[in-house]
Amino acid sequence: MSTSDIPTSIQPHDSLVLNQEALDMASPISSGESKDESDHSALKTPPSDTSVSDYRSGEMVTSQSPNESYNMEKLLEIFSENILAKTLRVAIEALGNNNPPTLYPEFVPQRGEDAGKYFLRDAEFWTCGFFPGILYLLRERAVKYPRVFPYLGHEKDSLHFSSSLLRQELISLCKDWTGPVEAMKSRIDTHDMGFIIQPSVRKDWELTSNENSLQAVLTAAKSLASRYSPAVSAIRSWDVLSQANVSITSMTQDFLVIIDSMMNLDLLFYASSHFSDPVYAEIAITHAKTLIKSNLRPETPPGRTDTRYKGMLYSHYHVINFDAQTGEVKERRTAQGYSAESTWARGQAWGIFGYAQTYNWSRDREFLSTACGMAEYFLWRLETSPACVERPTAGSGSPTIGRYVPLWDFDAPIEDESNPLRDSSAGVIAANGMLLLSQSMVELGDEILAERYRSAAIRIVTDTLEFSLSTEKARFADHTGGPEKIRVEDAVAGQRFDAILKNATANHNSNDHDRYSDHGLVYADYYLLEFGNQLLRMGLL
Repeated sequence: MSTSDIPTSIQPHDSLVLNQEALDMASPISSGESKDESDHSALKTPPSDTSVSDYRSGEMVTSQSPNESYNMEKLLEIFSENILAKTLRVAIEALGNNNPPTLYPEFVPQRGEDAGKYFLRDAEFWTCGFFPGILYLLRERAVKYPRVFPYLGHEKDSLHFSSSLLRQELISLCKDWTGPVEAMKSRIDTHDMGFIIQPSVRKDWELTSNENSLQAVLTAAKSLASRYSPAVSAIRSWDVLSQANVSITSMTQDFLVIIDSMMNLDLLFYASSHFSDPVYAEIAITHAKTLIKSNLRPETPPGRTDTRYKGMLYSHYHVINFDAQTGEVKERRTAQGYSAESTWARGQAWGIFGYAQTYNWSRDREFLSTACGMAEYFLWRLETSPACVERPTAGSGSPTIGRYVPLWDFDAPIEDESNPLRDSSAGVIAANGMLLLSQSMVELGDEILAERYRSAAIRIVTDTLEFSLSTEKARFADHTGGPEKIRVEDAVAGQRFDAILKNATANHNSNDHDRYSDHGLVYADYYLLEFGNQLLRMGLL
């Protein structure tokens, strides 16, 4: 389908809801049915009438079905006019004196004189791919799902200008913001090529069949593979690590690998698929197996009562320093979490999603068990977090909110019980991984775990929207005559916050030189929108 195939007017879809028929097809257990379990022993689970269990105080509390348990109206915020209007305003304004862009949106302070406005970071920083990625997720909706571009709910019949104008503006902005990112395809100084290239350049290939974009993706995979070491059986993540308490700078003696690296393997698998060349996939598989041995910690949580997943649970070490010559582990530490032995929430989320992706490509059950084990531990830590993470609320889908918006590090001391420091990005990243896990379980015929991970993912995202969605919203302004032009205004004059979500924490490690927390964050917004698009791709909306 090309953009010219889309209707020229945007119609409201008041009945846009979670597709219960699709849910039931994906998970017959929700209607009380059960099939024989498959033979993947670590993943076998007994029949259960529960949906998602609550482990607070070691007690199991039965949840209702997804449509009854969560504020589904809140979930539709992912497709709202506010999301589209905010994104286009930032995209247009940030190009002023910055076109072609050398600076990219990274985070939005919640306090201080710069509160509400995106801080722009040098294009070479690892997060540069996420903002153009957000634009491409919106473009995907315009091309494939026009009924939610945007979803207008019950409030109005249409926008104040033609959808054709909106699409053309989005196409232009995608091009402007992606050009400098595509030019980074040959970088060999970073392992973050997946984060940099895939959100926009790969999506451009998939939506437009632009061969140049495909070639850029393949070149980026080659660049990433160049950092692989046979001696270590892994891809080098960072060249150096410099913090107040550590300085690792030798490229010949040291070899740094972080759990985040799991998310960049998808690029290698994608390139192998298009090249029909197994080399990149073999590198990815070897790297993933190395990290199971080096970065993961088996866990046996006390008082855990849920028995639907019978395999091992895992937490993680953030950073491993290998001996570059022998491949032996020299030390384990953290760079962004509280301590080496703590569980940094976003690192756990990267592991869930990365291993779920790796299983999806390789079909190696070890990766599936690893992803499940990390997901189960993440859920257990959410559900056993202190009571102070919950906030009473009125008029919401539940009496309290906040339990499923993770603490920034599950083991860090809580400095302020009235406002515990969280990381909303960790929650939405983990939710994407769990949604992918649910698809894998459907394919394996394990309806119980399929429903568990899908329900958990939806619960995390709806709670995040209820707790962390910015109340400072944007909308498209009325057309005032003259040439048709897109104009965005604050829904309440003077109240502006450029990010969609609040309460993210990029880095709160006490030894880091670049420490910032409790803010909006570009990749929190990216993975929130990706979750929405994944629901659309799965036919669940």
